[in-house]
Amino acid sequence: MYRKIFDFLESWKESSHRKPLILQGARQVGKTYSILEFGRTHYENVAYFNFETNPKLSETFDEDISPDYLIPILSRIADQTIVKEKTLIVFDEVQLCERALTSLKYFCESAPDYHIIVAGSLLGVAVNRSKFSFPVGKVDMKTLYPMDMEEFMLALGEKELVERIRQSFQTDTPLPSALHEAAMQFYRQYLVVGGMPECVMQFVNTKNYILVRHTQDTILASYLNDMSKYNTLNEIKKTRLAYDNITVQLSKTNTRFQYKLLKKGARASEFENAIEWLCLSGIVSQVYRVEQIKKPLDNYRDIDAFKIYVSDLGLLCAKKDVAADDILYMVDEINDFKGGMTENYVHVQLTINGYRSYYWTSERGAEIDFVIQREGQLIPIEVKSADNTRAKSLRIYMDSYKPAYAIKLSAKNFGMENNLKIVPLYAAFCI
Repeated sequence: MYRKIFDFLESWKESSHRKPLILQGARQVGKTYSILEFGRTHYENVAYFNFETNPKLSETFDEDISPDYLIPILSRIADQTIVKEKTLIVFDEVQLCERALTSLKYFCESAPDYHIIVAGSLLGVAVNRSKFSFPVGKVDMKTLYPMDMEEFMLALGEKELVERIRQSFQTDTPLPSALHEAAMQFYRQYLVVGGMPECVMQFVNTKNYILVRHTQDTILASYLNDMSKYNTLNEIKKTRLAYDNITVQLSKTNTRFQYKLLKKGARASEFENAIEWLCLSGIVSQVYRVEQIKKPLDNYRDIDAFKIYVSDLGLLCAKKDVAADDILYMVDEINDFKGGMTENYVHVQLTINGYRSYYWTSERGAEIDFVIQREGQLIPIEVKSADNTRAKSLRIYMDSYKPAYAIKLSAKNFGMENNLKIVPLYAAFCI
């Protein structure tokens, strides 16, 4: 399957300023597959080392972590010669060996001709709590996310439709109604399947939502297992409670995260470590409210007001145990869930495209779902789960801050009305 990360990896390989690369991301997003597939197609051989399946591997890094010492030993372990620029060295689940992370500094300084990519599912957690120094400034870093809507459609063989969608986004011209309806159907399928590569591949091959849901449940179980394995005993229960409650809060009319809904009398001080763990692991992310619309937005965020979204739509639906048909036909019974689910979907697409998003509220209750900086402009984005054309909050925002334009995502076809760029939900990946 095509992943956009391949383009980044090609640029990294050819860069004259290349450093060892740390590829981070939540479990099961396709880090290992992407690295090995890239290594297979761009190098003569790949020397792969997994610190989870081979725990004794860590002992290699106990005495000496200089490249001159490590390369002959790693060549013997891999049973193949490691050659500068021709071999891709891969350290997987590197969070289990902090000394291996530290060794990247010395590869960068004294052996930059060796091409190294390291990956880990809980690198954010490990780095935050490490005993050894992190190789700051000596590594390149990239986060891999689940597949976005574009990658999902490409996996289903819809390259031509993707190109038409991108063209319509650029020109603000509607797609033919038949193509628009087909794309909306793919969007609803994506909500059910999500972007975990194993789930996408299973859906492409079988179109069986039951099999996909089983795989999603397995991934969710692995997340719970990580919470137990890589967390302090005191925090395990809080982390699980917070994770379970996030999906509940997405079903509220007001999707702002509220500690009091975790349990009676809950306070921020009690659960902030649990939420930090979930964010560092890549399972969820926070979107803060901004108090003023000025650059840089991060200077004006309200640290006490935020929303939390999960990293994958399929896992969200699996965790809520929402039936596939309820999403595919958007039945009325899930009306309370539609708003939060659609916001979550848009946030995932924006995050994959590299945006750091915020939300805005006025003193009188108007709310803009997302504000991003796009091409140097602060752009408001309003999200509607259906084709509702009313955008009262957006009008208030536009009258107050006079943005260059605004974006409205809904089930409506492409268009432009009064400086408002109308974008169908399936095209969020174009932003």
